[in-house]
Amino acid sequence: MSEEILVNFGPTETRAALVENGVLQEVYVERARSKGYVGNIYLGKVVRVLPGMQAAFVDIGQERAGFIHVSDIAPLNEDGVEERSNDEADVRELLRQGQEILVQVTKDPIGTKGARLTTHLSVSARYLVYMPNTMHIGVSNRIEDDNERERLRSTVNKLAEEHKDKYPVGGFIIRTVAEGATEDELKADIPFVFHLWHDLADTIKNATAPCIIYEDLPLYMRTVRDLMRPNIEKVRIDSRECYASMEKFAKHYAPEIGGRLEHYPGERPLFDLYGVENEIQKALDTKVLLKSGGYLIVEQTEAMSTIDVNTGAFVGHRNLEETIFKTNLEAAAAIARQLRLRNIGGIIIIDFIDMKEEENKRQVLRTLEKCMEKDRAKTSITGVSELGLVEMTRKRTRESLGQVLCETCPVCQGRGSLKSAETVCYEIFREILREARTYENDKFLVLASQTVIDRLLDEESTSVADLELFIGRTIQFQVETMYNQEQYDIVLA
Repeated sequence: MSEEILVNFGPTETRAALVENGVLQEVYVERARSKGYVGNIYLGKVVRVLPGMQAAFVDIGQERAGFIHVSDIAPLNEDGVEERSNDEADVRELLRQGQEILVQVTKDPIGTKGARLTTHLSVSARYLVYMPNTMHIGVSNRIEDDNERERLRSTVNKLAEEHKDKYPVGGFIIRTVAEGATEDELKADIPFVFHLWHDLADTIKNATAPCIIYEDLPLYMRTVRDLMRPNIEKVRIDSRECYASMEKFAKHYAPEIGGRLEHYPGERPLFDLYGVENEIQKALDTKVLLKSGGYLIVEQTEAMSTIDVNTGAFVGHRNLEETIFKTNLEAAAAIARQLRLRNIGGIIIIDFIDMKEEENKRQVLRTLEKCMEKDRAKTSITGVSELGLVEMTRKRTRESLGQVLCETCPVCQGRGSLKSAETVCYEIFREILREARTYENDKFLVLASQTVIDRLLDEESTSVADLELFIGRTIQFQVETMYNQEQYDIVLA
């Protein structure tokens, strides 16, 4: 399996794409005016405590206050180390209005919601995540081999012991990319995170809330730190300056990947060369075509996302059950890719085509679970409900691709549909009747879109004539090119 990372850098926007066997799997977008905040550390100020929700709002200097739940607040003992969180703790015992608090962003602001915050602070290196306020050493759940998990844990524990006299105490999470890492590679991370945290501690002493204490690396650097895996063959970057920065970072910090970095100097845009631009455009559509002729309908709402599977033009060769089964199998793999590509999070309901054979149902569910194993976001699939729906969740830490690249339609306000011209015509008739009963004028002038005016003068011309006769006044029409189909005005003349 061939995997490559493509980085497209621009002064206003940076994009990174993960391509597997020539097919786009993930895409990340970071804009200069609206960078992501996950991983950033702030000195914030509590602006409101909510006892009923066991939470609080914290001003961190952004447009909207951040939100922190009591479960994300870590009480510290006298040594500054986190105590085990108390599920029954009262938020009023931990926070008060006006209090300064050091917090880290775990979820970006999404829609009308502010950033999600925690006091469980951490800073990341290539293989390790350092947690200054805890003594715990954990291993990523994605490293499944028990022997490897134990090797990594014991190695990091040993290295931490060796450094305890020189550096402050703290805990670590061993990242997925650490699988197979040597002791020397792990050892290089420890001084890096210790020095980083030491610098941040000095910054905190002189800070005044609300302010930022630590900002995570830019997107093109995070690709080296977070996305690199042994099976990534190349990282191609179309900016010479970014390439030089990444090469310098890799040489100092991850020398084993330096040979896989490559500057792309071609005239043809990098994303065009790999077909990424077209795939991004397709990822904004609700309809996803399957190779068999079937298709998916992907609908995102604030409450949840739904995916409907349809056979479409696929008729199969044997019987209906086989046709449905094959469509569902193909759909399961396509759904896993679409969730990663579109970065859909939260509650997800999948409506596979109904199958009669229980074994077929199990195979489709196993296929979905297998394909979701590639996902870096935490997912949970609960199985098939009584209605035959697959219910699942996918952790949401940043806005979806659609939320980043699109905005709510100003015409339909996000409904996804407009009132028909016929409906608008009948609304106009009712409004004219209301005003005719109220005002003693000679005529009415209707201002509306071209589509509505055309219908009033054509299909509804008889109704207009009857209305004029009924109210005893003339009705005139004027096209307003700037009006959308639902907009109209009635002027007394």
